[in-house]
This record gives sequence, structure tokens and C-alpha cells, in this order.
Amino acid sequence: MRKPPFLFTKIPFPALFLLLVFSFSLTFQVISQNLDAERSILLDVKQQLGNPPSLQSWNSSSSPCDWSEITCTDNTVTNVSLRNRIIIEKIPARICDLKNLIVLDVSYNYIPGEFPDILNCSKLEYLLLLQNSFVGPIPADIDRLSRLRYLDLTANNFSGDIPAAIGRLRELFSLVLVQNEFNGTWPTEIGNLSNLEHLAMAYNDKFRPLALPKEFGALKKLKYLWMTEANLMGEIPESFNNLSSLELLDLSDNKLEGTIPGGMLTLKNLNYLLLFINRLSDHIPSSIEALNLKEIDLSDNHLTGPIPAGFGKLQNLTGLNLFWNQLSGEIPANISLIPTLETFKVFSNHLSGVLPPAFGLHSELKLFEVSENKLSGELPQHLCARGTLLGVVASNNNLSGEVPTSLENCTSLLTIQLSNNRFSGGIPSGIWTSPDMVSMMLDGNSFSGTLPSKLARNLSRVEIANNKFYGPIPAEISSWMNISVLNASNNMLSGKIPVELTSLWNITVMLLDGNQFSGELPSQIISWKSLNKLNLSRNKLSGLIPKALGSLTSLSYLDLSENQFSGQIPPELGHLNLIILHLSSNQLSGMVPIEFQHEAYEDSFLNNPKLCVNVPTLNLPRCDAKPVNSDKLSTKYLVMILIFALSGFLAVVFVTLSMVHVYHRKNHNQEHTAWKFTPYHKLDLDEYNILSNLTENNLIGCGGSGKVYRVANNRSGELLAVKMICNNRRLDQKLQKQFETEVKILSTIRHANIVKLLCCISNETSSLLVYEYMEKQSLDRWLHGKKQRTSSMTSSVHNFVLDWPRRLQIAIGAAKGLCHMHENCSAPIIHRDVKSSNILLDAECNAKIADFGLAKMLVKQGEPDTMSGIAGSYGYIAPGKTIKALLSTCFHFHNLSISCIIPFLYTWMIEYAYTTKVNKKIDVYSFGVVLLELVTGREPNNGDEHVCLAEWAWDQFREEKTIEEVMDEEIKEECDRAQVATLFKLGIRCTNKLPSNRPTMKGVLKILQQCSPQEGHGRNKKDHEVAPPLRNDTYPTTYKL
Repeated sequence: MRKPPFLFTKIPFPALFLLLVFSFSLTFQVISQNLDAERSILLDVKQQLGNPPSLQSWNSSSSPCDWSEITCTDNTVTNVSLRNRIIIEKIPARICDLKNLIVLDVSYNYIPGEFPDILNCSKLEYLLLLQNSFVGPIPADIDRLSRLRYLDLTANNFSGDIPAAIGRLRELFSLVLVQNEFNGTWPTEIGNLSNLEHLAMAYNDKFRPLALPKEFGALKKLKYLWMTEANLMGEIPESFNNLSSLELLDLSDNKLEGTIPGGMLTLKNLNYLLLFINRLSDHIPSSIEALNLKEIDLSDNHLTGPIPAGFGKLQNLTGLNLFWNQLSGEIPANISLIPTLETFKVFSNHLSGVLPPAFGLHSELKLFEVSENKLSGELPQHLCARGTLLGVVASNNNLSGEVPTSLENCTSLLTIQLSNNRFSGGIPSGIWTSPDMVSMMLDGNSFSGTLPSKLARNLSRVEIANNKFYGPIPAEISSWMNISVLNASNNMLSGKIPVELTSLWNITVMLLDGNQFSGELPSQIISWKSLNKLNLSRNKLSGLIPKALGSLTSLSYLDLSENQFSGQIPPELGHLNLIILHLSSNQLSGMVPIEFQHEAYEDSFLNNPKLCVNVPTLNLPRCDAKPVNSDKLSTKYLVMILIFALSGFLAVVFVTLSMVHVYHRKNHNQEHTAWKFTPYHKLDLDEYNILSNLTENNLIGCGGSGKVYRVANNRSGELLAVKMICNNRRLDQKLQKQFETEVKILSTIRHANIVKLLCCISNETSSLLVYEYMEKQSLDRWLHGKKQRTSSMTSSVHNFVLDWPRRLQIAIGAAKGLCHMHENCSAPIIHRDVKSSNILLDAECNAKIADFGLAKMLVKQGEPDTMSGIAGSYGYIAPGKTIKALLSTCFHFHNLSISCIIPFLYTWMIEYAYTTKVNKKIDVYSFGVVLLELVTGREPNNGDEHVCLAEWAWDQFREEKTIEEVMDEEIKEECDRAQVATLFKLGIRCTNKLPSNRPTMKGVLKILQQCSPQEGHGRNKKDHEVAPPLRNDTYPTTYKL
């Protein structure tokens, strides 16, 4: 067959060459023009975003394809990634002029406003808006993005319903709507997304209560369904048995009821089944065919019946969590044979029988927790056969025998908890010294043997009470340097208390009561500065009570009763703030220290016949009383006594009659001077004890709103903080108003991160607020060098450092408190005086917002609301430098012209004359200053010589300083630079001069929770693992701000 002629065969070569050159030139010109147009679009976008410093490489002299945020395909822009670029402006619609845009990623910024105007981006396939400050609903016409395949709106403030139009995005394979403010419903049309593989709507607890729709069972390609804490109710549909592609099902922390569908454990591809914290009941399905399962968590439900033996077929299972149910029967032996099993938690059920002996022999077992059941027999002998065991928790069963010797060489072990069983024999010596051991809880058994001379370096808690340990305390006990709690009550320990025992500098609780110790206590105490509770009762100790006990400023509980102590009670003990004191049943003599001569200690000195008092408040004889022989009294003295008695009687009658009239006239006034007690919580409180302890010795703070005292509740033993405001009529009317404000607000709030107001005690002249006591007092003491080692703080300051994890924990706790005030109270509350001195810390450094004297409840929408004056503290008052700088400039140059004053007034009006919605941003600004304090360690009004901290931080940001240049020297050695940089940027965002550009406290909290893996992104994890967490960015070694 004849070949067709080639088109260019008759064209001369020179002409052909020119034609090709022309064609290439034309193509290059078109490409160049297209890139020029796209560069112009992107530069417009940059300008509308406020020219952020992070995009400074975008310029007119380079190709957009060379910019790190841009990806080009075939010389056209297809991908714009502005991830973590500190964008604080809305996404301009101009970006949709990029006609070939496929991917838009603006994650991890601070972008405000409603869903961006990008529905004209017709070729968009991937849209990532996660971790911003978006608000409002998802557009009802979102299906205009018809090519969309991936949508992620995680960690924003979107609200309303999820529109039905979502179900018309037929190409969608991933829909992620985690952690928003949706308060409506979600559509069953999602079941129409035949290509959907990932569906995540977790942590949306404001959804209206809804049942899972059966339509979801039609999602044949669905691999990942995550709906933790989504306000689900009702039963799991049987149609879910048809989700044949499903790999992860997480419906945890909801209100699901009924049974687990029978086919759920037959899904061949299922890897993770997480249904914990629900109300599921009845038996676990016995048909187990999902052989790819790696983790099952059905804990915290109402499940009954046996553990299915079919679980033993799951040869890929790493974790089995069935705790907090009502399961019964024996533990199937074949579960112990699973070669991949790492976690086995079945505590708090009704399980019985013996523990399968093969646990730990065939797998790298890490956690073995079977406490609070009815198990019997011995512990498995091979729990640590693979050397990976971290914890054995088997308390409160009926187990017996000895501790397996195999645990002696288990160097990975962190804790062993065998309390309240019937174990016996000795403790293998290797367990005491296991290098990573942190706690040993062996109380309530029949263990025997002597105390070891050496303990593991990290061991901080040893509880061996109610056993049969014997012998003396070894002198080598001084090597137990990190021990914090030692409970050896009710054993057969004997000998003297060695002075070496007093060298345990970290000890807080020491209980040695009910033993056979004898001799005198050491007169010298080397280092018990942290000791809070000491019980040596029911021994055979004798001699004097050491004066050195009076130097233990942290001691609040002392029990030396039922011994043979003699001599006087050392007056030095009166210097302590003892809540509980027991010295009964000894041979003490002399006067009780005056500090103990009141009703709080009425049971402290029983069965000491030689003790006496000067004040008749205790049931003890008076020290100044002398025995009298009535037979030797003369008649003369008897007559004089009778005359004096009669005169006294007549005087009393006269005074009484005179006072009757006065009483009727002044009855009203007397009622007003009586103390009024108003409780806000269930209390066991002696108000007389509170009032009698408002002394200078108990004073721990003074401020503009009154004095604060530390007082011990003689009934419950807890410490209380009492704020006292004395009202001298006109002079203190402002304080009285603050008092009333604080009572009004705190009596209505219940939150873990807001200081708890227990009660109010008041009369005509004084007002008392009684709070829970915060051991570490205020945050500013630890940030700004105010670590005075006063008696009220000794236990807190000992070797205490405000490291970075604690600072992050404090920031999150304080943010939770403020967020609750702003978002969850029926009438939103603004604090108006947020500062580091008003953030209090308990013993574990949990932060609580305090001092609500300046706070204000915002009225409901539509009602008038005014703010009287500027409240707050210098350095924390928005807008920071604007007020200070403008005024100082005006006065410095004697320039009082309109052009100088008007900007100041304008800025002030922006901050303080807006609506109630903007008023909340006052707290956001102040909290931003606190964040900057936590990062930099600087004081709020001392950022530099001429500016406050907030303005100083903005200057550092504009100058592109590294995080190393601004962070506190005290946290540089051990901190997560990424976290520090995030908090610094967040502090800058919060201290924006315009209130509208600041995030809400809810947005602030979400960002902080993203920084902390312990927070689980807002979820209370309890004992559970989180379902797939939100993604975190990686950061280079040197962090640019």
C-alpha cells in the first residue's frame, strides 16, 4: 500500500527551520505571558493579605514557579500552599483568577471571617482550611466546587448545619470536619458519596443529638470513620455491617446505646474498633472474623457476659481494652497466646477464675491491668519474658502466692500494684532496684522480709502497709533520695528511728504507725523540708518530742499518739500550720503551746494527765490552778466571799434590767453586726475557726482588693484562702462593689480552671470570701523572680522550676477558664483584669483564674450595656503602646493639637466603645500578654526601656528575630522550639491593636491544645488512646518568628 506523503517533505530545510523556530517562539511567548499574568494575580493576593513578612520572596522580578509556596505544572500555577505563614487577613477572591488552581492549602494560620470566597475556583480539587479562625456556616452551594476531592476544615469555628450540598460533591474521597462549632445537623446525603474513603466529624459536641443514619452503610469505599464526641445517640445501625472496606471505626465518647452489631467483628479489613465511653450493653458478639484487628477498645460501657474466646484468633491484635464494664466469667486462655499483644486492660469488671499462665510468654507485653475483679490463683510467671513490661496492676482481687521471680530482672518495669490480695513471701530484691521503677503498691497482703538498703533511683512511691515486714530501718535508707511517699503502717518493723531517715529531702508523706519502733526520735532533722504528713503513732517511742520538728514548715499533719513520749510539748511546734495534731496517750507534761489552745485541737492531747492550759477551751486543767483545802478557810473569809457573791449578783440583775430596754432599741443594729454565712458548695466548715485565724501570722498577701489569709479548716484538714474586705463606708465603697461582683460571678461558675468560691461570710463592717487554697500561689511569683521562700510557700519552691511543659500546661489551663467564661456561661463574663498575678497555681501547676473584682457579666443581646471606665492593669490594658506612645508623644512635644489627640481617642474608642462582642477581646489582649510573659520571661511593662512587652514583641516579629533571641533563658535547654514559637506568634496575634483581628478565646484554646499532645485536642483522654490525631507541622532547627 502506498504511504501518504509527509507534510513537510517538499518544504526546503531553511524554511522548515524558520517555521519551527517561529512556532517555539510563539509557544514560549504564550507561556511567558501566562506566568506574567499569574504572577500579577499572586502579587495582588499578597497585597490583599497585608504583605505578610513570610511572603517577602514574592516579587515582580522572579517567576512564581520559583516561590516556595507555589507549585507549577506545565508552566502554570496549580498549587498554592500558605501553610503556617502567619496569615491574619481573609483569603481574597482574586486567587480564583488562577484558572488552573488544583490545590489550595492555608492551614495553621489565623485567618478570620466566614468561609472564603473561593467557590469560583472551578478546577479546585484539594481545599485545606484547617486550624484557622473561620466562623459561620459552610456555604449551602459548596457543590459549585464540583471537582473537589479533598476537604479539611478541622479546628475552626464553623457553625450551623452541614449543608446537604456536601452530598453532591461526587468526587469527594476525604471529608474532614473535626473540632468546630457546628450546632445543627449533618445530612444523610453524605451516604451518597460513593467515592468517600475518609469521613471525620469528631469533637463536635454541639451537634444536635442524632442517631447514625443507616445511609452511611452504603459507603462501600469508606476506610476511615471518626466521630468521637459528636453527640451521637441511639444504636449503631445494622447497615454498618456492610462497610466492607472499613479499616478504622471510632465512635467513642458519645451516648450510643443497644448492642454492638453482630457483623461488626466480621469486617475483614477492620484494624481499629474504638467504641469506648458509650452506653453499649449486652454481650460482645461472639463471631470474630475481623482477623486484621490491631486494637479493640470497648471500655467504659455497660457490656455484660463473657470475653469472647474468638478474640484469641486475632493474631495481629496489639491492644485489648475492656475495662469499666460488667463482664464476667474467665479470661480465655488463648488471648495470652496472641503473638502481638502489648496492652491488656480488663480492670473493674466481674471476671473470675485464674489468670492464663502464658501471658507475656508469646508477645512483647507492656501493660497488664486486671485490678478490681474476682480473680484468684497466682500471677502469670512470664509477664516480663520479653523484657518490655511497663506495669503490672492487679490490686483488689483474691490472688495469692508469691511475686514471680521473673519480675526480678524486669528492667523495663515502671510500676507494680498488687494491693489488697493474699500474696505472701518476700519481694524479689531486683524489683526494689529495677532502674525505671516509679511506684510500688503492695499494701494489704502478707508480704514479709526486711526493708532493702537500696532502692531504684526513680522510685518515688512505696506503699507496703498492712503486711508482715520486720526488722530495723537500714542506715542506708539515706540512699532512697527520690522517695516521696513511704507508707509502711501496720507491719512489724522495729528498732530505733535512725537519723539517716531524716535525710530524705523529697519525702512528703511518711507513715510508720502501728509498728514496734522504740527509743528516742533523732534530735536532728537533716532534710525533711518537704514533709507534709508524719505518722509515728502506735509504736513504743519514748523521750522528748524533738524541737527540730518545729522547723518543718511544710508539715500539716503530725500524729505521735499512743507512744511513751514525755516532757513538754516543744513550743516550736506552735510555729507550724498544723491542720491535724495527735499527741494523745503519751506521758507529756507542762503547758500546751498557746497556739493549740483552742477547739480545733480538743482531741489532740487526750490521756496526758500532766498537761495543762491557760485558756479553758480544751478539756485539760488550768496551769495556774492550785489545790484548795476548804477546812482551813476562816469564818472571816467565808463572810467576805458571801458578800462579794451577793454584790455581784445584784449588779448582774441591775445590768440585765438596764439592757432590756437597750436591746429593744438596738435589736435591728445587732442583727446587722452578726456574721452571715452563705455556702456555695457542700461544706463541713467551722466559721469560728475561720474568723479566729485571721491573724498576721496567716497573712499571705495584700492587694488593692483586700488582704488574703491562709487558714486551715479544722474539720476537713484542707487549707483555705480567705480574702477579707473591710468596708469603712464611703472610703471602701469601691472595694465593696468589687466584693459583690466577685460573689455574684464566682457563685455561678463551676469550672476546673476557675478558682472555687466555697462560701461567703459577712457582716456590716467586713466581708470574707473563702476559696480553695492554691499552694503555689500566683504565676507572676515564678515568672518574675518573686520566689520568696516564705513559710507559706516552702513546699512549693523546693527544687521547683517553671519549665516549658509546665508553662504550656498553665497557658492551656488559663485559656480553658477564660474560654468557659466567654463561651459557656449563660451571660458571658469578661474578666477585665487578666494578668499573671491573677492566675493561681495549685500543687500540680494547674492554672485557675482568680480575682473577679473587676469582672463584668455581659447582658443578653438587645439589652443596653455600658462599661464604666477603663479596667485592668498597666501592661495588660489593650491597645498597649498606642495609648502610652500617643499620649507621651503629644505631651513630650507639647503638641496638643487635634491631629495628635484624635488618633489616641480613635484607638481608645475602638477598644472600649465597641459592642459586647468586642469587649471579650479585652481579655484576649491581656491573655496574649500573659503568653508573651510565659515565652520571654519578661514583665508586662518592661519589654524594653520605652515600650511595654506587647509592643516589644511586635517589634521583634517585624524585625524577623529568631525564637532563640526572644525566649526566656530558663527554658532554652529543654523545650520544644516549635511550641515556643507557636505561643509567641499567638501572643502577637492576641495583642493586635484592632480587636476584630484578635482571635476568640475559643480559637486561642484550640491552638494551645494543638501544641500539647497530652491535651488530645480538647478531649479528656482518660485511659484511652486518641484516634488519629490532628497533624502537626515539622520545624527547622532555627525557628523564624
